[in-house]
Amino acid sequence: MLNSLLPWEFSASWFLACLGAIALYLRGIRQRRRRGTPVGFWRPLAFLLGVAAIYTVTQTRYDYLAQYMFFTHRGQHLVLHHLAPFLIALAAPLPILTAGLPPFLTRMPAMNAVGRVLRPLYRTIQHPFVAPLLFVGLIYFWLTPAVHFDAMLSRPLYDLMNWSMAIEGLLFWWLILDPRPAGAGGLAYGKRIAILVAVMPPQIALGAYITFSDHVLYDVYAVCGRAWPLPPLTDQQLGGLLTWIPAAMMSVVGTLIVLRYLLHGQRSAAVSSPNNVDTDKAEAGNAAI
Repeated sequence: MLNSLLPWEFSASWFLACLGAIALYLRGIRQRRRRGTPVGFWRPLAFLLGVAAIYTVTQTRYDYLAQYMFFTHRGQHLVLHHLAPFLIALAAPLPILTAGLPPFLTRMPAMNAVGRVLRPLYRTIQHPFVAPLLFVGLIYFWLTPAVHFDAMLSRPLYDLMNWSMAIEGLLFWWLILDPRPAGAGGLAYGKRIAILVAVMPPQIALGAYITFSDHVLYDVYAVCGRAWPLPPLTDQQLGGLLTWIPAAMMSVVGTLIVLRYLLHGQRSAAVSSPNNVDTDKAEAGNAAI
């Protein structure tokens, strides 16, 4: 049992990224509590579960299965590109992560310079037309049979594939689940829902194509050998279903959360509106007196 929790191929980058994210987050929670700022329970839980999920599919024996079975590989990318980034973005961790940074880092002039350089690139990537194209395009690119064949046989390409899926997933779901409304720097709720609707058909089409294909598309698993004696087409069909159904359902869940943001904003506006009206009336009365 313990062996299954050990890395199949240890990766310092994944290990340090996951460990560093958790350490920084926990330090941020401690700093905010010292200042008397409430942290809550559910958001930290979502963040820690998201990071733990990334660690599980990259730094345990699951990574072995992901390299030697197509459907477990699709499960790995479902976590890296959808589930884990979704949980991390839902936690809205930036204030806590910022609080966890050592003070000398926040005061370094180089940090401001890096921010100025990266800000235009970030705005381009997060543009409402660019973000869904990158999100879906990356899935199609790495599932192109020739590209997939090379990526599964090259460790550097394999790492690049997994890192690109995780980073793009984090960017996409942060754009969608950003708790800030449009006036405070977030994307308008209608645009978020439109993006979620737009990414569903391409994922459904790709998953259905893989599922119902009558020939093996990804023969790299026959070259390397499969971890389990599963018929190649069955392995491929299971992978197609994972590409199709859970990925599409994530858009549905995301839409429900965005609608909740919208309704919460409307309720807050409705609650504050009568107070504003009463205040205006009182000020008008005082002016008349």
